[in-house]
Amino acid sequence: MASPFLSNTTISFSSSLSSSSLPRIAPSIPFSSIRSNSTPRRILTVRSKIREIFMPALSSTMTEGKIVSWVKSEGDVLSKGESVVVVESDKADMDVETFYDGILAAIVVGEGETAPVGAAIGILAETEDEIAEAKAKAASKSGASTPSAPPPAPAPGAASTPAPPKSTPAPAAPTVAEGPRKTVATPFAKKLAKQHKVDIESVVGTGPYGRITPEDIEAAAGLSPSKKNVGLAVVVETKPAAPAKAPAASAAPSSLPPPVPGSTVVPFTTMQAAVSKNMVESLSVPTFRVGYPVTTDALDALYEKVKPKGVTMTALLAKAAAMALAQHPLVNSSCKDGKSFTYNSNINIAVAVAINGGLITPVLQDADKLDLYLLSQKWKELVEKARAKQLQPQEYNSGTFTLSNLGMFGVDRFDAILPPGQGAIMAVGASKPTVVADADGFFSVKNKMLVNVTADHRIIYGADLAAFLQTFSKIVENPESLTL
Repeated sequence: MASPFLSNTTISFSSSLSSSSLPRIAPSIPFSSIRSNSTPRRILTVRSKIREIFMPALSSTMTEGKIVSWVKSEGDVLSKGESVVVVESDKADMDVETFYDGILAAIVVGEGETAPVGAAIGILAETEDEIAEAKAKAASKSGASTPSAPPPAPAPGAASTPAPPKSTPAPAAPTVAEGPRKTVATPFAKKLAKQHKVDIESVVGTGPYGRITPEDIEAAAGLSPSKKNVGLAVVVETKPAAPAKAPAASAAPSSLPPPVPGSTVVPFTTMQAAVSKNMVESLSVPTFRVGYPVTTDALDALYEKVKPKGVTMTALLAKAAAMALAQHPLVNSSCKDGKSFTYNSNINIAVAVAINGGLITPVLQDADKLDLYLLSQKWKELVEKARAKQLQPQEYNSGTFTLSNLGMFGVDRFDAILPPGQGAIMAVGASKPTVVADADGFFSVKNKMLVNVTADHRIIYGADLAAFLQTFSKIVENPESLTL
């Protein structure tokens, strides 16, 4: 169960108590002696708390989330640990809990709408007296986002006008730093702070309610976060100076093919967008492919025996792959920075599953250590959770090796695309009768399946992959060890 990022917006006010309302210290001390004391009047500060419910980062690849439904409505009283909203990430739908008791004063992002990670999606008030103040905060927040749209319109008229709006958020920073409150930063800002060794407590945030943004960290680290803005300004300035280049700008959209009459454009779902992003990232990895024929007669016979006990062919193949990886740890390794690689201590087999609206890879963790029947039971649970979009992040993003099986569809061979962050992926085709000749020249018919493995050539070489496939083939052709 994921939890929202909540920040405390502390609103303080003071109330002074007259001397007549001060408690008596002891019955024997007259009130006049207290009044004659030169100590100044005590000022009691009462603080009210209005907190933001942030869009959480439910996975390492998530950049924005979609509100599927609000479990609670405005005005509902919330208890710590209670589910408030259901968020669709790039992999699953997850209930988001609250860290605090309070009242859901306002919903900032409605159902069906999206928000970036770290953005406020709701306002939580501590008492009923703060609901009006919280709603005002929500209204000003949504109102502040509306005027931000008009500035691009006057931009073509004057290139210097975009500069003043950028300076307006500056005075807001001191007001945030005045009150004693918890430092709030976006997840990416915290990551940058660790990377550049910046003391995040000393950084003044320029985001909403003083939130520290990645740009604030880059500025504190002495980097140049405004490079992107400078580049945009130069482009804007050159447009009026060189009107002759206007046709070139219009030529870019014309390179796209015109829509077919009667066609419908369908935007990506959150999951489809994540798959698209991962596939594009995989293009930066140099890969190679090796195919290997595997005789499956013995495996097919074993499958017929264990099938009534709930064992699937996918579980058998995952177990065989895990046992082969235990003997060839290099194929289970990964390279993420292009400068080093990591031997993964766990063998976690991710298996590709097609679901409505996308593709996901539930992970069989420690597949080499689980017996076949427990592995099959775990696999069925993962598939059910995947189709209900209820997988937890560790159940789909912890894979070290991926298995993709299209044999049940009659596909005899195919190549799989390597997922980012892994060393290899295995594509398994259907087992089909094949005529083979033995060493004496006699012909026979045996069931064979073709296995193709795509690997990261930066860390895995041809000989490594060939040795792994030979081991995998021996395990499949003598599958008694799979049931041990």
